[in-house]
Formats: sequence, C-alpha cells, structure tokens
Amino acid sequence: MQTNLSTSTPTDQHTADGASARLGVTGTLALMVAHCAGMVDLVALPVWVGTLIGAYHLDPQQAGLLATLFLAGAVASSLFFSPRLNRSRARAAATIGFGVAALAFAGMISTDRFAVMALLHAVAGIAVGCGLSFTHGTIGRSANPHRLFAIAGLALGVFAIAFLGLTPGMIALHGGPTLFRVFAGVMAVAAIACVLAFPSLRAGRGEATADEPRIDRAVWFGMAGVSCMALTQAMLFSFVQRIGLDRGFGLTAVTTTLIALGVVNLFPAPVAGLLELRVPGRRVVQAGPVVQAALALIITQSAAFAPYAAATSVFAAVMIFTHTFAFGMLARIDSTGRAVAATPAMLMTGAAIGPVLGGTLVKQSGYGSLGMAAILVAAAAVYCFSRLERRPNSAGV
Repeated sequence: MQTNLSTSTPTDQHTADGASARLGVTGTLALMVAHCAGMVDLVALPVWVGTLIGAYHLDPQQAGLLATLFLAGAVASSLFFSPRLNRSRARAAATIGFGVAALAFAGMISTDRFAVMALLHAVAGIAVGCGLSFTHGTIGRSANPHRLFAIAGLALGVFAIAFLGLTPGMIALHGGPTLFRVFAGVMAVAAIACVLAFPSLRAGRGEATADEPRIDRAVWFGMAGVSCMALTQAMLFSFVQRIGLDRGFGLTAVTTTLIALGVVNLFPAPVAGLLELRVPGRRVVQAGPVVQAALALIITQSAAFAPYAAATSVFAAVMIFTHTFAFGMLARIDSTGRAVAATPAMLMTGAAIGPVLGGTLVKQSGYGSLGMAAILVAAAAVYCFSRLERRPNSAGV
C-alpha cells in the first residue's frame, strides 16, 4: 500500500507539495466553507423538496423538477469549468460563483411563480457548479487529496447538524421563503470566505498552457460510478421526509431522524481518512452501492418507524464514506486535478436526474418503486467501480 502512494513523478510531487504549503489555516477554512455551500443539496434535499411540496403546494414531480434544474445547472457549469481548472483564477471564479448563487436564492424569496423559480434554480445551479468545481479542483491538487476531502466531509457533517436541526422548524414557523433565505445566507458566507482566503494554487510554469494528458479511461468509469450512487442518493433522499410524514410518523419524529442523520454524518469522512492506508479503496467503492441499495429498500418498504429511522440516519453516510475513497483514488490516477474538479458534474449528473425521476416514480407507482430502482442503479455502480481495479494506482487506496 505504501508503494502505491509514491507513484507520482518528482514534478507532480513538487507541484502537490507547493500547493499544500500555500493552503494554510485560513485557506483550508475557506475550502471547507465553500465545500459546505457547494454540497448543500447533499444535506438539504429532503427539506428542499419537502418545502416545495408542503409550503408551495407543488406535486412531487414539479418539486423534483426544480431541484433537478438546480443540479443540472451545476453539472453543465462543472463540465465547462473543470477542464479550465489550471488556466483560470480559482479565487475569483469561486467568489463570483457563490456570489451569484446568493443573489439567485435571494430572488426566490419574493416569488412563488413556478417559471421564475425554475429559472432562478437553474441560475443558482450554474453558479454553484462554478464555485464548487474550483473548490474541489484545489483540494485535488493538494498534497493529500483523500485526507483534505475527508476533513471537508467532517465540515459538511457539522453543517448538516445545524441545517437539519434548525431549518425545518424555522420553515414551519415563518413559511417556505425561509428556506431560500437560509440558502442565500449560506452562499453569501461562502463568497465572503472565498474572496478573503481562497487558496491561489497556480499551475507550474508552462503547465497551464501545455497539452495536458487525456483522462484515463478508468477515471471515466469511476466518475460514472459516483454518478450512479449520487442518483440513488438524490432519488431517495429527496423524498425521505415525505415518506416519514405520509406514513404518519409525525414532523417531530421525522425531524429528529434528520438531526440524527446530521450527527451520523460527522463520522464517515474522518473514518475514511483514518482508513486510507488500511482498507483497499476498490473494496469500499464496490461495497458502497450495495449497502446504499439495501438501506433504500428498508426506507421505502418499512411501515414501522424504527427501521425507517435507523436506515435514514445512516443513508447519507454511506455516500460520504464511499465518495471520500473514490475522490482519493481519482485524484491519484489523474494528478492534474481535472477529474476531481469535475466532482460537481459526476455527483450532480446523478443527483440532477434523481429528484425528477424519484418524483415521477412516486407519482406513478408509490414510494416502493424507489427501492426497486435503487437496486438497478447499484448494479451499474458496482460494474463501473470494478473497472478501477485495472489501475495500479488504485490497488492500495
């Protein structure tokens, strides 16, 4: 396992070490804040879709479509910006991205017109995708991407506790627009953090303009595997709140479950960081989709609160743990940082399809159909991740 960590060339290692040296405490904190803002959908989807249904009286398909427009915008933006990671000013791009997202969410506060909300969701997604691409690309060019991404996951877990613990009650008390006030505030904080302290990790001389190597074929399969897991995550997570409420578990019980989910989310990323050299990454990424599908079945099929609550509380943790290993593996296979800069694209391609697909399935066949779909997607994810075994760099981590 130790051998696999030293496969980079001296030039690559020099670039990585220099990048790490320039991060500093404030730079790392800025990356953590930007990561939490950019990954807000991973935390907020059940409250987001639930609010659109409960407070704005949209049907599941319409609510899922709005979330999908946000995520699709992030995908398109990430696909555009990730190849330009080493040719752009990361600090300016991240600041502008999160700043525009804050303005878009602020615009949703005063409207309930579906067409306007749809447009603003798409704009917000494009802006967030820009900011998050440069955030993850910068993490990917650090000396230890796996460890730094694990720290970012811990930060996201802390953010999840605060968001899931406070936001549902605030929405119930002050109405649906409160959700978009919270989103606008989160994006504004991220923009301020980026303009003040975002690390400026410039490529080496000639590196930004030279022809960069093509991304390895195994990387594309790994990215597709992450997208499959993100599809299941978004498809189920978007409706997990509504599943609990529609089965009569009550708002208090469901909210408590979501808070428990936030607490559990504190652990998978740091545990993944500690196990980086102890557990083969290929085993983690192939087991992750299977566990995720099993939990999806429990959530959608159980009529009792206890199994629903237990499965829901650890559902997102499986994605966080697995993706931390996948991020580290992809960053080592592609040392340019372009693959992990496309993290928003690989995550949100699946996540963009998830809400509208889930809403359509629920509308046509009920909640049970979500579990069946999760099994099919898990099979595709396992196949995609199995292709990473062919890369020597992925054998140890």
